[in-house]
Order: sequence, then structure tokens, then C-alpha cells
Amino acid sequence: MAYTFVEHSVPLYYETVGSGTPIVFVHPPGMGSVTFHRQQRELSSSFQVVTYDLRGNGKSGKGNKPITMDMLASDLHELFNHLQIKEAIVCGYSNGGSIAQHFALQYPHQVKALILIGGFSEVCTPLLYGEFFMGIYAVKWHGLSFLANVLGRSHGITKEEQQMIADYVRLSDRKRLYEMYVSGLHYRSTDRLHELRCPLLLIYGARDYYVHAYGRIFQQHAPDVRIVYVDGARHQIPTKHDAELHLIIRSYFS
Repeated sequence: MAYTFVEHSVPLYYETVGSGTPIVFVHPPGMGSVTFHRQQRELSSSFQVVTYDLRGNGKSGKGNKPITMDMLASDLHELFNHLQIKEAIVCGYSNGGSIAQHFALQYPHQVKALILIGGFSEVCTPLLYGEFFMGIYAVKWHGLSFLANVLGRSHGITKEEQQMIADYVRLSDRKRLYEMYVSGLHYRSTDRLHELRCPLLLIYGARDYYVHAYGRIFQQHAPDVRIVYVDGARHQIPTKHDAELHLIIRSYFS
């Protein structure tokens, strides 16, 4: 297990495997670095694969301050510096994509390319609002076990994988997870997308209809955007359509 400390005292858990161009994966609230266990295994022959747990998630410390997007971007910046990564491909999944976007806007010199899986620049459609409110409600009123079971069942293919993901979600700090959902709900990068200085690759499940509208927002505001739709896929591309994801990443960046 490897740790670095952000803000001098908050332990941040990370793993790095492989060599080559660094690709750093950012997970959604609660799910932790285990979300990308398939990417660790399959992409490490072509890339230096870096996964980590956001503060308050998984094996990382929770800190004493409320969660903000600036803080989460700064944590990732400190991890880059710790690993002596000058520039990397940054890949954010779902609401992890909001953190990845903010990092690319705050630290443009460290981002070679930005990949968003099921990404959005703001929450402005009813179905996505609903997704966030479900997460907020689950954490506030039902606790982590309920959310862990939902995320495990929706992302895992085998019972073992479902249990692994659910167990990892249960490691999260409930207060920090709630703050993370609220921060994600209110985050908006749309008005700053024109500032992006790196290529932006959007990957959506072809059946993940409720986020397709966000691809058009990115196209309208960001300077260099490409969109790929994964046939038959819904939202859970890193776990349930990993072969297609790896093929896409290699075809664009190898």
C-alpha cells in the first residue's frame, strides 16, 4: 500500500502499475480506486496506470475541512508532484469527471489529454438531478450500506466483484461523501470549457441516454472534442465494458 500526504497531514492512498505515458483515473464519490481494477490489469502493459482514493473515500484520510472542488483538484496536483508526473492523461468516470475537468482547468500544464466517461459539465437535466438526489438521500438517510449495495450490484459482473465494490464503498466517510455529492451537484464548468488546452475525449454508453445531451454542451463550448459511444453500454463502462474502453484508449493514445 502506498500513501502520500496532502495538506501536510491528510493521507491519500494510491496505486501505480506499469510504465509509459501516465494515465490517472478519478473515481466517482464512494466507489474508490477499486472502480478501475480492470484498467490496472489491462492497460499497464501500455501505460503507467495511476489510481487513487479521493479524500474521505476508500483507504484515504478524510481531513478536517469540508469537501470542495478546489480541494480535490489540489489533492490530485499534490499526487502528481509526489509521483513526479509532469504531464498525464486524466480520465474521470461519472462525477469523477467533474474533478478531472476542474483539475484540467486549474492545472492545464499537467494534463496531456482529458477523458470523461459518462461526463457532464454541469447538472442541468432532470434525470441527472435525480441521480444526485438519490445519492444524497441514500447517504443522509439510509447510510453507507444501502449505497454500497446499490453501487456494487450496478457495477459488478460477478458476485465477487459486486461484493468487492460494496465493501470498498463502506470504507468511505459518510460526511465527506455527502459533501462530495453536494459539491458535484452544484459544480459547473460549462462557462470555462473554452479554457481547456488539451484534447477532450468523451466516452458514453450508447444506452446511457440521460447524459447524451451533455456531449452537445461540450461540443458547443470546448475547442477540441471527440465523442465515442459504446454499443450496448449504459453508464458502468469501466467495469462492464472494459474491453471496449481499453480499445478506445489505446486507439487514441498509444
